[in-house]
Order: sequence, then structure tokens, then C-alpha cells
Amino acid sequence: MAEKPVCMSTQTPSDEDIQREDNIRCLSMLGHFGFECLPHQLVNRSVQQGFSFNILCVGETGLGKSTLMDTLFNTNLKEKKSSHFHSNVELKIQTYELKENNVQLKLTVVNTVGYGDQMNKEASYQPIIGYLDAQFEAYFQEELKIKRSFVDYHDSRIHVCLYFISPTGHSLKALDLLTLKNIDNKVNIIPLIAKADTISKNDIQTFKYKIMNELISNGIQIYQFPTDDKTTAQVNSAMNEHLPFAVVGCMEEVKVGKRMVRGRQYPWGVLQVENENHCDFIKLRDMLLCTNTENLKEQTHTQHYERYRRFKLQKIGFTDVGPDNQPVSFQEIYETKRQEFYDQCQREEEELKHKFMQRVQEKEITFKDAEKELQDKFEHLKRIQQEEMIKLEEERRQLEEEIIIFYKMKAGCEILQSQCLANVKKDKDRKK
Repeated sequence: MAEKPVCMSTQTPSDEDIQREDNIRCLSMLGHFGFECLPHQLVNRSVQQGFSFNILCVGETGLGKSTLMDTLFNTNLKEKKSSHFHSNVELKIQTYELKENNVQLKLTVVNTVGYGDQMNKEASYQPIIGYLDAQFEAYFQEELKIKRSFVDYHDSRIHVCLYFISPTGHSLKALDLLTLKNIDNKVNIIPLIAKADTISKNDIQTFKYKIMNELISNGIQIYQFPTDDKTTAQVNSAMNEHLPFAVVGCMEEVKVGKRMVRGRQYPWGVLQVENENHCDFIKLRDMLLCTNTENLKEQTHTQHYERYRRFKLQKIGFTDVGPDNQPVSFQEIYETKRQEFYDQCQREEEELKHKFMQRVQEKEITFKDAEKELQDKFEHLKRIQQEEMIKLEEERRQLEEEIIIFYKMKAGCEILQSQCLANVKKDKDRKK
């Protein structure tokens, strides 16, 4: 990079020289030189690739979650209204391709359908936790692949959870506390007071104070806008004091004076959605989309996903230090785990072989006992059959003897009968 020449003269410049220097024309640079153009390269590349942002909306049916999404992105996302009659909580996932001033955004909105509509609300947060963990697991499995494809991979990890609080004005419900306590270590949570136009301005401030006290007393961690960046520290610090945001969503336009604004027409006047004196919608939009989008994505990866990844690796058995608190490499742990797994497989194989041989021996003994029992039964039936045969032979012999006696008696009777007939005939002949 060219440098300006430095003049080392010790003479005092005259008035003529000073006037001559004032008349020198200065040329403005038309481009960038050196590594100062690196940010522009990054910007151009990011604009070409496009951006992605994933939002999870958690709240009871009818709190205006879909309407707020339409208002945030100033578009009609065409989401159907949900019914109150759902037997369990379901997650409705929709992805949209949005474009604003040549900036493309792949927006994924995950909405909870049927949340808080069941009689038994104890397990209402389970589908939400299951979905958050499933997205972490999908990214974790992609990381473990030998050939990874993060360029074309759609990162579905949730970057922010907008938790809609019912505008009761009293306190958080037990379902709110239970859900927030179970998901605060998995996602960035920004609490919102939904339909804030139903509460007076003084009651909203009191309600905000109660909500923050309950969150702190129950140890629930919500997303705090970062204050480590000098350019946004002052704004973010001020916005942290306004949490939870009291928001109102509306796509309808109402005429106020000589201009059209987005708002709701009431008998007492017009509530302007984009008026900071009426609600915190502008604060939410600026903090969510204009100032802290990248920080939300970064915190999702560096904190929530890293916590999940660390838990998964520790569950498998990987660690950064060995038993002697000395650093160990991934290769050493892998070889150790591989050997442990091989030894475990060998032990299990031996145990299975032993169990198999034991069961085979038991079956052989059982079969032998069954065979002996069948043989004894066969011999017993055979003896019974032989006895029956002998008995039948004896009865047949007796029957034959009786038949012979019968025929002898029959022959004797026939002889006697013939003799009687002969005697009767003789008697008749004598009488004649």
C-alpha cells in the first residue's frame, strides 16, 4: 500500500509556500485498498447467500402469535387460525422466503398449537423440549459426519423463543413458570405481554414488575440484550429495563390525521402499533431484527448448542482431561473408548455364549426328561395293551368253548326232538 512521502526539511515555510500548498487539489479515493475491503467482501458474500432466522412462538391459543409475526415482517404469512380443541400440544412448522431491499431471509416460524388447552397441562412443554433437542441432535449428527455439508445445510436450531404471556395483569400462570423453567437452558427467551391494549398503562408497568420478580425468584434465565458492544451497549441496556415487552399486533391500517398508520380502531380512539407511547412493538422489532439478530444466532450456537454438545459427548464418555487432570487428545479418548467397546463386546459375546450353552444344556436335559417320560408312558401303555390282549384272548377262548357247548346242547336237543317226534308218530300208529 502506497504511503505519503514525509518531508524532513528544517526550514521554516514561507507565506508563499503555505499559499501554494493551500492551492493543491485533493483527489478523493474511489475504491478501497488493502485489507480494509474485507468487511465489504463479507457483506457481499452474506447478501448473496442470504440469511436465515428461526423463531419459536409459545403461548396459549388466541393471544395473537400469528398476527404479531405478520406485523413484525410486514407481510401476510397466511397462517390459519388454530382451534381450542386439541387433545395434545402440536408444533406447526412453516418456512417462508422473504425479501427486503435485495436482502433474502429464510424465516422459519414454529408455532405451538393447542398449548394450554388441555385439562391436564403438566406435559404441555414436553413437545417443545423434544423439538428443541431434535434440532440440536440433527446439527450434532451433521457435525459428526466425515463429509459435512454445512453450506447447503438448513440450520433449523431455534434462535429465539417469543413467549406470549396472557394479559391477566396479576402474575404468571403455573404453566408459564413450568415451561420457562424447562426451556431456558435450551433457547433464548424473550417474554412478551400479548394483547397489551387490554391493560391500562399503569397496570402494564405493575404487571411487568411482577413478571420479572417471579422469573428471578424461580431462577428462570431470559435473554438479556448484550451490552459488551460499545455501539449498542447503551440502547440494549435501556431495552433490558423494558422487559417483558408489551406488544400489540395488527396489519390493518387506520387513518390518523392525514396519514395512514397500522393500528386498531376503538370507540375511545386509535391504538397505533408503531407508536412507542402505545406499546413496545417498535422496541421488540428493533431489538429482534435490527440490532441483535446475529447475537441471538451466535448465543444459540455458543451457549445453548454447546451445552447440548458437551452433554452428549460427556454422556458418550469424551472429556478434555484424563484421570490425572492432564489434557488428552480426541484420538486418545477415541482409541480408549474403542478398546473399551471392543472389550465390552467380547465380554458380552462370552456371556451370550455361556448363556447359550447353559440354555442348550437345560434344553437337552428337558428333552431327555421328556423323552424318558414319553418312553415310560409308552412302556406303560404297551403293558396295558398286552394285558388287554391277554384278557381278550382269554375271553375269546371262553367264548369259543361256550359256542362249542352251545352247539353240543343244540345237537342234543335236536336228537331229543327227533326222538320225541318219532315216539309221537308211533303212538299215533298204534292207536289206529
